[in-house]
Amino acid sequence: MLVSLVQKESQTRGKNNISNPMEMGFKHFFFALLAGLGLILAVHAQDQSVVPGFISIACGANSSFTDKTTGINYTSDATFIDSGIINSISRSITPSYQRQVSNLRSFPQGIRNCYTINVTAGTKYLIRAIFLHGNYDEKGNLPEFDLYLGANMWDTVKVVNSSFNVTKELIHVPSLNYTHVCLVNTSHGTPFISAIELRPLKNTSYMTESGSLALVSRWDAGSNQSYRYPYDIHDRFWVPYSNNSNWKTLSTNSTTIDSQSHNDYQLPSIVMSTAAKPADDNTPLNFTWDSDNSTEYYVYMHFAEVEKLQLNQSRSFNITLNGKYWEYGPIAPQNLSTTTLNSTPAINGSAKYEVSIFKTKNSTLPPIINAIEIYSVKNLFKLETYRGDVDAIAKIKSTYGIKRIWQGDPCAPKGYPWEGLNCSYDGDHTPPRITSLNLSSSGLVGEISTDISNLVMLQYLDLSNNNLTGPVPGFLSRLQYLTVLNLERNQLSGVVPTELIARSENGSLSLSVGDNPNLCGSRSCKKKKNNFVVPIVASLGGLLILSLIVAATLLGLRRRKHQDETKVVMIDTKSNIQNATLESIQGQFTYSELLKITNNFERILGKGGVGTVYRGNLDDCQVAVKILSPSYVQRLLQQFQSEVKLLMGLHHRNLTSLIGYCCEGTNMGLIYEYMAYGDLKAHLSGEKANILNWEDRLRIALDAAQGLEYLHHGCKPPIIHGDVKPTNILLTENLCAKLADCSLSKIFLSDDGTHVSTNVVGTPGYQDPENNHKSACNRKISRKDSHKSMAEFRA
Repeated sequence: MLVSLVQKESQTRGKNNISNPMEMGFKHFFFALLAGLGLILAVHAQDQSVVPGFISIACGANSSFTDKTTGINYTSDATFIDSGIINSISRSITPSYQRQVSNLRSFPQGIRNCYTINVTAGTKYLIRAIFLHGNYDEKGNLPEFDLYLGANMWDTVKVVNSSFNVTKELIHVPSLNYTHVCLVNTSHGTPFISAIELRPLKNTSYMTESGSLALVSRWDAGSNQSYRYPYDIHDRFWVPYSNNSNWKTLSTNSTTIDSQSHNDYQLPSIVMSTAAKPADDNTPLNFTWDSDNSTEYYVYMHFAEVEKLQLNQSRSFNITLNGKYWEYGPIAPQNLSTTTLNSTPAINGSAKYEVSIFKTKNSTLPPIINAIEIYSVKNLFKLETYRGDVDAIAKIKSTYGIKRIWQGDPCAPKGYPWEGLNCSYDGDHTPPRITSLNLSSSGLVGEISTDISNLVMLQYLDLSNNNLTGPVPGFLSRLQYLTVLNLERNQLSGVVPTELIARSENGSLSLSVGDNPNLCGSRSCKKKKNNFVVPIVASLGGLLILSLIVAATLLGLRRRKHQDETKVVMIDTKSNIQNATLESIQGQFTYSELLKITNNFERILGKGGVGTVYRGNLDDCQVAVKILSPSYVQRLLQQFQSEVKLLMGLHHRNLTSLIGYCCEGTNMGLIYEYMAYGDLKAHLSGEKANILNWEDRLRIALDAAQGLEYLHHGCKPPIIHGDVKPTNILLTENLCAKLADCSLSKIFLSDDGTHVSTNVVGTPGYQDPENNHKSACNRKISRKDSHKSMAEFRA
């Protein structure tokens, strides 16, 4: 059963009143807590070792210290997390608060930042997170972000006043010997945290049928002061319930209420030594509370008789909820001894609760209540990553000294895996498994770690662009689910295991081992030198054909008038200046920056299966911004950043320049230079006013051929476009042609035969049939369809 107290709590600083404390969620307990707390605790402070198991972390503190008012030892958070920035709250606020919240740690980088805290598995803990903004950034920006405990959403932290702290408290039993407290950036300001506190409780207290308990309110019903440790050996914060004209206070001179020896909740005597009763002895104590219909709640009501009753006096009462009797009753509190009643099972399904505590017919005294605790149920049932995978990826991180923000659980929660990881999620009863690991361009040094072999569900492994040495280990061939293995551009040596080569040849593995000078990726390594003849002859044949095309084109271009040539030179110069400007600002952009560049995606240039292209302006230069569709994002998620960074390094007159990119969760976009005359298809199909003459078409063909020649022979590794069609040939205002959509490209077979391509992508009918790894029948169809592009160009 849930009991809610609708009240106004008088604040000791600023004379502020907070109405409806249930809705405030205990966020601003500090002001009430400070009412006489410093003076009282200064006298009674003791060493926290009397209650072993306290974990007290002061976030942003430079060193450990002992709080003067409580005697609790606080530790710097430096050993619990390796990201974030240390900040101090404003000096105008600092004197009002205890030392542990005078500093904080903010997290402007990364989506999810996590503290790893060692605990005792199976022990019930009170876990508390405190957030005091204190205008630390001197900007007054009040953030909102999500708080997670491991893989599960704990609550949303919303700061409404920089001078008020927000406190989140949870009673939870960790199943592992560690727990993660994580802050997730939801794009509503920079997450931060001031303190984390864990206090062990008796496992027989705060029992529920299922779930953990999030604190809503905890009130000392008969007091006007606030208490915590050392009065409460579990360091619970008790806030006075006051300003109720319908209540009166009772108290006892006894300093001890027997609440710790026989009561599992171990209530502080100073809290239980006072009680509240109705102002009119013949009226009940009434409480009302508004709720939604979906949340479950538990209430814990604590009673102790604080008056010495005469022989002719008696006190007994009943409790009703929405007019229905509680299963307990009648209740007769014991003198100076605590009795706790709790709602089992949890209550839910009502928009409003009305609770009455009223005396029985035979009672001569009115009802009383000493303390109340109210909690909402949090079902933290989502499983964390399979422990074997967690141990393996942690060792990999340690072995290579990986500098990414790899904190908390690798795969959970589902929307926030570690950068470079993909995971499988097979229902609520199966732990997530790591299926993809992308450590390309991560500065890895040394041999390939044997810990990778413990990621047994791995399907995709990319270790390219590092400085890995030694042989290609045989254990990679024992990863039975592995379908993509990229070891390119390292310093590996020896011979690729025959099992990997066999899997590559039968099509079950896409193997890439090029640009490892001392590594042989072929079955016939000793004959490698003789194999150079064929590619050299093929290359010479290709160059001869290209030379003939260039000669024919130059003859046609000579017919252009000198004025046209001058105009072309002038326009090309202008274009080069703009490209130089854009190249100077290449890099990664945020999604909010894309919104600004495109004026909230105001003008659409075109749509396709990959995504939608919008016109934008970047530093006074026109650009085209392609926002990738969700379906395409899912396929690109692992290799997106590594491939985009590779493509940003491509610079050629006949390639559309990739200026930058955005990669925020599922929001992915590409920023290209703007092509004023659109795509070639519009000019071939008659959509444009001016139909291309033969000379223009020949020059466009040459430009496209030069772009392809650069991709095939000027890039290391070579790149195959895979989707050369009229819509992917864009034109400048002087009809200079540039290939677009190289983002669809895939690296193809190198001259030394050591690189095996991934699946070819592109539009059916425009792919090179020889690169399509389908059946012979499919290749015949593909050859037939490939004539579509030439027919369109000749029309």
